[in-house]
Amino acid sequence: MGRGKLRIYLGAAPGVGKTYAMLSEAHRRVERGTDCVVAFVEHHGRPRTEVMLHGLEQIPRKDLHYRGAVFTEMDVDAVLARRPQIALVDELPHTNIPGSRNTKRWQDVEELLAAGIDVISTVNIQHLESLGDVVESITGVRQQETVPDEVVRRADQIELVDMSPQALRRRMAHGNIYKSDKVDAALANYFRPGNLTALRELALLWVADRVDEYLTEYRSEHQVSRIWGSRERIVVGLTGGPEGRTLIRRAARLAEKGAGGEVMAVYVARSDGLTNASPKELAVQRTLAEDLGGTFHHVVGDDVPVALLDFARGVNATQIVLGVSRRKTWQYVFGPGVGATVARDSGPDLDVHLITHDEAGKGRGLPVARGARLGRARIAWGWLVGVAGPVVLALLLNAVDLGLANDMLLFLALTVAAALLGGLYPALASAAVGSLLLNYYYTPPYHRLTIADPKNIVALVIFFGVAVSVASVVDLAARRTHQAARLRAESEILSFLAGSVLRGETSLEALLDRVRETFGMESVALLERASDVDPWTCAGSVGTRQAVERPEDADVDMPVGDHMALALSGRVLPAADRRVLAAFAAQAAVVLDRRRLQSQADQARTLAEGNRIRTALLAAVSHDLRTPLAGIKAAVSSLRSDDVAWSEEDQAELLAGIEDGADRLDHLVGNLLDMSRLQTGTVTPLIREIDLDEVVPMALGGVPEDSVELDIPETLPMVAVDPGLLERSVANLVENAVKYSPDGETVLVAASAIAERVEVRVVDRGPGVPDEAKDRIFEPFQRYGDAPRGAGVGLGLAVARGFAEAMGGTLRAEDTPGGGLSMVLTVRAATAGAGNEFLRRDGAGATEVGTEVPTAVAGTAVPETGAEAAVAETVSAESERQVS
Repeated sequence: MGRGKLRIYLGAAPGVGKTYAMLSEAHRRVERGTDCVVAFVEHHGRPRTEVMLHGLEQIPRKDLHYRGAVFTEMDVDAVLARRPQIALVDELPHTNIPGSRNTKRWQDVEELLAAGIDVISTVNIQHLESLGDVVESITGVRQQETVPDEVVRRADQIELVDMSPQALRRRMAHGNIYKSDKVDAALANYFRPGNLTALRELALLWVADRVDEYLTEYRSEHQVSRIWGSRERIVVGLTGGPEGRTLIRRAARLAEKGAGGEVMAVYVARSDGLTNASPKELAVQRTLAEDLGGTFHHVVGDDVPVALLDFARGVNATQIVLGVSRRKTWQYVFGPGVGATVARDSGPDLDVHLITHDEAGKGRGLPVARGARLGRARIAWGWLVGVAGPVVLALLLNAVDLGLANDMLLFLALTVAAALLGGLYPALASAAVGSLLLNYYYTPPYHRLTIADPKNIVALVIFFGVAVSVASVVDLAARRTHQAARLRAESEILSFLAGSVLRGETSLEALLDRVRETFGMESVALLERASDVDPWTCAGSVGTRQAVERPEDADVDMPVGDHMALALSGRVLPAADRRVLAAFAAQAAVVLDRRRLQSQADQARTLAEGNRIRTALLAAVSHDLRTPLAGIKAAVSSLRSDDVAWSEEDQAELLAGIEDGADRLDHLVGNLLDMSRLQTGTVTPLIREIDLDEVVPMALGGVPEDSVELDIPETLPMVAVDPGLLERSVANLVENAVKYSPDGETVLVAASAIAERVEVRVVDRGPGVPDEAKDRIFEPFQRYGDAPRGAGVGLGLAVARGFAEAMGGTLRAEDTPGGGLSMVLTVRAATAGAGNEFLRRDGAGATEVGTEVPTAVAGTAVPETGAEAAVAETVSAESERQVS
């Protein structure tokens, strides 16, 4: 039995018609005789979607009991027992009710696929796990229900359900998505044109990347080497010179002219040692390419044009951007150059752009030496000139009689040319072959390897000696030039490392990636162990290959101290490269130590902050604890005194003083304990549904009855809060407001509902707080203005905000119109969240459960799978699981 196939309708935004498209496909399948059933589809009360369910077999849902209510979920066992050919499963990222077979619905789908059942499902782009940060930056809200990207990528077929923002807003305005009383709020919040356009772009780009993966797989399987210009991809060839920035910017402008253009900057380095480019310049160009929306790639290859063309064809590029050669005119005798070679070999599929720049024609230095030898191609040419050149010259001289002196000078010039090209050994070979040919053809007796005239012996010996001397000098000069270039490259790398130390860069992975690129390795890992007998552990690794577990398993290992080593895999490095590698290894150890020291510093900072709070706490309570204790002790001592006969009024006053002091102590200790819980992160709210009028009146027990005016409408919805935390928050806010209110002025405590939220406002007519101090008053141990020492330790507002945020709410300060300060405490309505789930009631009173909808930020709505049509702050989640 094979695995079933998964088809997904991917929506660009809620309301584009995913479920409708899925049901339409189901009707087409049924008409063709396919056994297709509805495993779980929610129509959300939309008539058109509900009509599409008619004529399709529906598997009964499974009832689950949770928190005293009955909820329905997909019955996986029933679907497996029914074994249809195709099952329709809506809302792939949905979170199941506790007690279900699986935690997430996509796990249910995996079971159906494993059983050989084909599945058609739906998902919105904002619920892909990798896009959580992007969606949050667009909508201001973090999506709580997500599905792993890999689950969607593994789908056999993905179909995008798209709609323009204007058309979707018209659907919303016509009441096809939400009820009429929610339309205005939805259009003003989540369904703003900017939000919809951004989500649509995310969906289009994600699907385009997926299509690109399919295309790459197809080209690889069918060995298609010809470029298909389905998408503009521009490859920028970099040399590491300053002209690279001009090329990247020009390529970015070319990409902007074509829809979906992509820029890939490529640097090709030889595989046998250090690069001759400036690491600092390459780092700048990498940053520039990424800032312009492109990518940077490091390719290893000895033949730059071939490596560049192979890369371009491998990524299905359509254009290559290269800079005009920096070589001077005479340097073209060594070849046509990279630009001309790439243009010649690119074929009709690739357009090659040669861009002028300020560095064109200014010349360029010789390539960096790899060890102490010349390039392979140059050595090959040296041997060819040194061995075949004298033979060709002899054939030419046989036709022309120039005399022995001229013949010897020509052979000497050929030897010097061999030395310039290939170094010492080709020159020696040229001198030896040339001496033999001079003896055989041009010294009597001719055509014999004997010399009749002793003067000719001297001439040949001098010729051979001069040839060897010139070849040695030329070879030594070439070696010194290459060594100087290599040392320059090494100094640039070491300067880059020193600069990274001064800049305080602490990214170990970035440094290891720099090592991999510099030496052309496949993987680099930093290994360490506690002692000689402990196993090695990996502190960090980069590369395309699995990092080794021990230094001895690597192609190159560089010890760093006694218990740390840098392990490189890919090839064996020459000994000359290990000096720079040692500098990289030492820097890697420094970066690792710095990162650990930074972590320890952060911990120490946290401890110091705790000590600061404890010190401030001791300083603050030294008086505030002593004052009520002294008052209580004095009152008790007075009551127990036998020397004074206290009247009933005096006793009542003393007892009232004792009670007041005890209340102050209780309040102070309560705030201290609350602040301690917040600082240690041990506040765990127990969220449940409750009416505000059950909690807020209890919070007013610590203030005079005539000092507070309460306005809580009976029509308010229930709230999802921890009653104890809410009571403490409101109590602290009211006590603070009463403390700063003028005599005769009452504090207003009012509540109101705004869509998914309920606001509690504590309004006073006191002196108010400037805008720059509104956030500071919520910090611990802050007293604003000239508050007396006995007015508290400055923890009330900090505790109130901490408790509000622990319940998923917010607390902010606003100016009261006409003067004063208003504290706005916002909590979620019961229909918007209760614990980790939210409760929904349909018209018949049936209740369903979905997943938490986080509080909206600045009026932004929250579409969620399982609640994705909820517009937090304005649109109720009532009877909504998913907008198709």
